[in-house]
Amino acid sequence: QVQLVESGGGLVQAGGSLRLSCAASGNFFSIDAMAWYRQAPGKQRELVATITTGGSTNYADSVKGRFTISRDNARNTVYLQMNSLKPEDTAVYFCNARIMTISKIFHNYWGQGTQVTVSS
Repeated sequence: QVQLVESGGGLVQAGGSLRLSCAASGNFFSIDAMAWYRQAPGKQRELVATITTGGSTNYADSVKGRFTISRDNARNTVYLQMNSLKPEDTAVYFCNARIMTISKIFHNYWGQGTQVTVSS
């Protein structure tokens, strides 16, 4: 069984920083792309950043220049460094990973979410 476990959320003042982590565990063959999404109250879930196995990244326009996604393939972990946080970044942040199971089939997995609250 594959699990994604996030950590690192919390309460921070505007202009501050937080670092989110998401570790994959369980029995699987490999991890393909990984990503972070977020969902603010009353809004749809939106893509924040993605990273490929080779380290290529993409960001939502709203976070470019402030957030950095990275991964440690040896630890099956993806990170999101968030700097210059704004109140509008307040949301539940979800980790996502495309994982090849031991059956050699790709599945999309989600973490449980971690709350990020930015006060003004």
